[in-house]
Amino acid sequence: MSTDYQADGKSRVGNHQGDTRTLSDLIKELRDESVALVREEVALAKTEMGEKVNKVGRNSAMLLAGAAVAHLGLIFILLAASAGLERFYDSLGMWFHGDWIAPLVVGLIVGIIGTVMLLKARKTLSETTPVPERTIESLKEDKQWLQAKTK
Repeated sequence: MSTDYQADGKSRVGNHQGDTRTLSDLIKELRDESVALVREEVALAKTEMGEKVNKVGRNSAMLLAGAAVAHLGLIFILLAASAGLERFYDSLGMWFHGDWIAPLVVGLIVGIIGTVMLLKARKTLSETTPVPERTIESLKEDKQWLQAKTK
């Protein structure tokens, strides 16, 4: 046979403290829990926004670095084009000039690297939203919890 009371006469099933609390005690408890909940939500929002700022900062730096590298590639391509044009005018009878092919190849490689960096950073930045999604989801859950608690 099972009993709902322990050996000292206290109930194992219910909490007698809930039976003896006054309305003011319940309101104070609700206030304290609400304040703690708001503090936790603010801390979550700060953490989430910090993560987003770090991600945007890193990818912005990569975007700038990619733009600088692509710019260097353009400079090399322009140097190669000018050297090639100069050689073309100097000696119309010659078909190969290594001093303009080398900067052209270097410029193409550097330009490709810069373009890849730019595209990767742009894609990552476009996927990043400034909205703190986890905080919003948590606030929705808190609203549901509060509605269930007040019923």
